[in-house]
Amino acid sequence: MDSPGADPIGTAITDPHVYADRDRYHAILTELRREDPLYWATPAGYRPFWVVTKHADISEVERQPELFLSAPRLELFSLEQERKVKEATGRDTAAGRTMLHMDGPEHRAYRGISQASFMPKKLGNLEQTLGELAREYVDTLAQAGGEVDFVTQVSSLFPLNVILMLLGMPSSEAPELLRLTRNFNGHDVAPVPPGMTREDMIIRAAHEIFDYFGAVYDARLAAPREDLASTIAHARINGEPISRAEALSYYLLVGLAGHDTTNGTMAGGLLALIKNPGELARLKANPDLIASAVDEMLRWVTPVTVFMRTAVKDYKLRGKTVKAGDSLLLAFASGNRDEEVFENPFAFRVDRTPNAHLAFGHGAHLCLGQHVAKMELRAFFRELIPRLDAIALAGEPKMLPGITASQLVTLPIRYRMQQALVGEPV
Repeated sequence: MDSPGADPIGTAITDPHVYADRDRYHAILTELRREDPLYWATPAGYRPFWVVTKHADISEVERQPELFLSAPRLELFSLEQERKVKEATGRDTAAGRTMLHMDGPEHRAYRGISQASFMPKKLGNLEQTLGELAREYVDTLAQAGGEVDFVTQVSSLFPLNVILMLLGMPSSEAPELLRLTRNFNGHDVAPVPPGMTREDMIIRAAHEIFDYFGAVYDARLAAPREDLASTIAHARINGEPISRAEALSYYLLVGLAGHDTTNGTMAGGLLALIKNPGELARLKANPDLIASAVDEMLRWVTPVTVFMRTAVKDYKLRGKTVKAGDSLLLAFASGNRDEEVFENPFAFRVDRTPNAHLAFGHGAHLCLGQHVAKMELRAFFRELIPRLDAIALAGEPKMLPGITASQLVTLPIRYRMQQALVGEPV
């Protein structure tokens, strides 16, 4: 279809700042679910697309990956952004193309490279290690004087150390990898230099992060170890080694997806507990609710807000015809507030069951790292909650504007907690 011109809802859906204003964003999605749950958006400067807001419709699309492809339009980019990405990747498209962009047999093959590493059976020994790491961070909180920026000092670092552990890299690499991932994700709030755009800075950061992982790749190719970095470096598809560019994109996906989603959920989950002190009290009184509380944090935050799919043939959805070649924006955050699936969806409830959230997607593209992410979150809050006597905001939290993933970049907290639980060494 040709775009007839801009529309107010489509314009809002393409505005990163709207995603950072969660009340406004959810108000738009709630209206769409009620009035026009499959909405044809025609914002200026973008190729038009359908906005899919209902849980059932998102699931229906995701269950049919052969009909709705990740390629060629996974992210919601403007025409100008699309041009810059194409220009930056050039012919070596693998450097800007991860497993998330793949479909069909190719997607299954590349997913298979690391799938065993992320399955519960393989992760059994990780539970104790995560508990020990979580205790270190909670101890640090207890000794920090009662006031910190939770994102800067805890949630941005804890999952990063887990990723380094899985890759087989030392924790001393955390500061540099954090700097690179923050720059790549546009977290750098420094002024844009003259003659550059924010997109230019992100592309420059992409080159930096590929150079960084290039050194890891070279080292593991020459001397493999028993770690995920070596598994990726020596991976083979159809009997042939994957290319250097493909390996670097795999490292990038593991590093970014594993870090930002868990960081966002950990910080957003704690903020939800602060804003819902009754739920925090319930969790403190009944630590067995940690597992259901983590699922509720994932639903509440929805760390990956949207992804896109492209129809390969005409398809009837919600009584409308999605034409071959049409793009669909899957609004996971909207599906996670769907009144037909979740009772009182705008209430944060640590005991919510069942909880069929879409925080990890659905179907063939279900997040490969979901088990690790849940283990991390359970480990951290299992250590924190029993020792937390009081907690409140010490300033205004700040959300990073972003479409695919809008998350907290600052969460100033003031708290009082026990140095150690009774029976534990101080």
